[in-house]
Amino acid sequence: MSNTPHLGPVPQRIAVDAEQVHRLIADQFPQWADLPVQPVADGGWDNWTFHLGSRRLVRLPSASEYALAVDKEHRWLPALAPRLPLPIPAPLAKGKPGAGYPYSWSIYQWLDGEPVSADRIADPVRFAVDLAEFLAVLQSIDTTGGPRPGQHNWFRGGTLRTYDGEAQRALTALDGHVDTDLAREIWKSALNARWDGVDSWFHGDIASGNLLLNDGRLAAVIDFGTCGVGDPACDLAIAWTLLTADGRQAFRERLSVGEATWARGRGWALWKTLVTCANTLGDADESAASALRVLAEIFSEYTAGAVTKPKP
Repeated sequence: MSNTPHLGPVPQRIAVDAEQVHRLIADQFPQWADLPVQPVADGGWDNWTFHLGSRRLVRLPSASEYALAVDKEHRWLPALAPRLPLPIPAPLAKGKPGAGYPYSWSIYQWLDGEPVSADRIADPVRFAVDLAEFLAVLQSIDTTGGPRPGQHNWFRGGTLRTYDGEAQRALTALDGHVDTDLAREIWKSALNARWDGVDSWFHGDIASGNLLLNDGRLAAVIDFGTCGVGDPACDLAIAWTLLTADGRQAFRERLSVGEATWARGRGWALWKTLVTCANTLGDADESAASALRVLAEIFSEYTAGAVTKPKP
């Protein structure tokens, strides 16, 4: 019998509106009841996010599975923040179920900045090094008592084999549309790349929407719902999904990433990209085009480094 964890069913998300959030605030935190509540544009998937005045935000998990991260964030973010070189979210208060909303929820301090996109980055190599520096410091923090991979973070920091079923279904759907033979080779190399078992802190979802810029420089890292301690390779996926080729090299050098860890990081990027490509197959929008560009980047980087890739 396999010991590989299973992701479980797709979360059943619930809707939350501003009026409901206002009632929660008024009932549980009356000191902020006079502040306006407005939805945050592109506020994420795991949580419904609302502005509370100009300097705070409210995050409400959209499903029971996502609510598992609330206690973790309140326990660990205040401990991690003083040790990190960039701002991260600071929890101000933890709410409880009420006003028809069934889960724990949070109020955070608002962090200024705009979400990262390639065209907004002033210096791609400097950005890559700054991000690597943040991750290097995060990985150096004592992991004692830290949250191991589990349902609270969809097993980020654990084995890539948890995602093999999703990857194989995506590969089947994409057969005849992309080079699935090469994709399968890359995926197999990632699955077979061994982890040394030394736990490190990881963020779990280093992606464009969770990185903030100020004047083109990396200014903050947000949304630690998938954080934990385990294999930090999951935080390397950004090397293919956002960084330039030069930035990727600088990123890898600053983190001193070996071949096996790099292969697993590539696997995390490939899994997500394959699923996105399969889900947008036939679409003509930017999301589909972006996923295909990332897939081409993964193929190109892997092929160029084939002489040094880990052997099965």
